[in-house]
Amino acid sequence: MAAVIVIGPPGSGKSTFCWGAYQLLSAVGRRCVVANIDPANDRVPYPCDINIQELVTLDEIMSREELGPNGGVIYALETLEENFEWLENKLKPLKDSFVLFDCPGQVELFTHHDSLRRILFRIEKLGRRPVIVHLVDAHYCTDAAKYISVLLLSLRAMLQLDLPHINVLSKVDTLRQYGKLDFNLDFYTEVQDLSYLLPVLERDPRMTKYTALNAAVCTMIEDFGLVGFETLCVEDKESMMRLLQTIDRVGGFNFGLTEISGDEVWAQATRGGWHHTMDAMDVQERWVDAVEEFDAAQVTAWKEEAAG
Repeated sequence: MAAVIVIGPPGSGKSTFCWGAYQLLSAVGRRCVVANIDPANDRVPYPCDINIQELVTLDEIMSREELGPNGGVIYALETLEENFEWLENKLKPLKDSFVLFDCPGQVELFTHHDSLRRILFRIEKLGRRPVIVHLVDAHYCTDAAKYISVLLLSLRAMLQLDLPHINVLSKVDTLRQYGKLDFNLDFYTEVQDLSYLLPVLERDPRMTKYTALNAAVCTMIEDFGLVGFETLCVEDKESMMRLLQTIDRVGGFNFGLTEISGDEVWAQATRGGWHHTMDAMDVQERWVDAVEEFDAAQVTAWKEEAAG
């Protein structure tokens, strides 16, 4: 079964996604559990079957080792690596469950530090298929310089973790609150022709001295050809189903003769009409260009369903 590793900067919506995925998967009869491996996350919104705070707490580390919050989180992941048997014993009874790992937000854990990577490789040796889901806030698309930094972060995480990887623009439903996009949304999800960003960057006087650097970074990202983005609105069932289907596909989990009974409802749901794929232009129309119209149509549909 899949082990979905949810990473991303602080505030990108990792815990919210885990909670939403848990609710949706549970509703369709798919066995799902959430593992919190963020020692700083002491108010998890979801039922937590595995919690690193049973092994070590951030306050304990900071007090004993005289570390700050960031150093304490890194130390906690190192402690988890050293005590991997604890995690292995927690996972053994869950062999038929879809496990979501809610990770800390310190980006160095998935760009430079090796403990998380080694933990994931050991999880893979247990017979699970780790899939990285890297969430970044969609509002970065409204600022060309921030968008390039997100591309670099995503690329570095892909190279560091070296596992099946899905980059996701989260909170796409809030995108238009942050200003107008310079290009259509598919430009940002497909990550092609980044040279079009350079004139946008040059509008900012602070960016003119970095023109050559920005051009080199854009060329490098395109040369790797690895980064692309899915979109996500956690409160929208279709958006969540689409991303969960992508996770299944990337993780190589196919439904067929080996389906377990608890996944039958999910299998029927995905076979019976959820194969429609909403492309970036559809997402833009739904969450940027025509939000009020779609919301009104949805309310009308709900009323008709309730009355019928």
